[in-house]
Amino acid sequence: MKKEFIQSEAAGPNGWTVWGVSGRIDITTAEDAYARGEEIVRKSGKTALDLSEVDYVSSAGIRVMMRLFDLAEDNGKEFTVVGAAGTVARVLKETGMDTLLQMQETVNDLP
Repeated sequence: MKKEFIQSEAAGPNGWTVWGVSGRIDITTAEDAYARGEEIVRKSGKTALDLSEVDYVSSAGIRVMMRLFDLAEDNGKEFTVVGAAGTVARVLKETGMDTLLQMQETVNDLP
């Protein structure tokens, strides 16, 4: 059974806005993910994408993260990823995203 794609936003520690995503970030969800992520990055000084409930990331999902990282950097803001595990963490490492993005194990590890 396919897990539903859900997004949420919450205040996190140390002034971070935590953007939680669950399900899959792939070609079918990437446009919605980018639109919501862009909105959050533009209004927040520090955005943390919580991937702890994401079970799959495709190349479209990687592009979403790259575009949001670039948007944040171009506007003097911070963008990081938290909670990536299993296959998602492996994909981020194999694509080199772990060297581009700050990655934290949990929301509580945000600087």
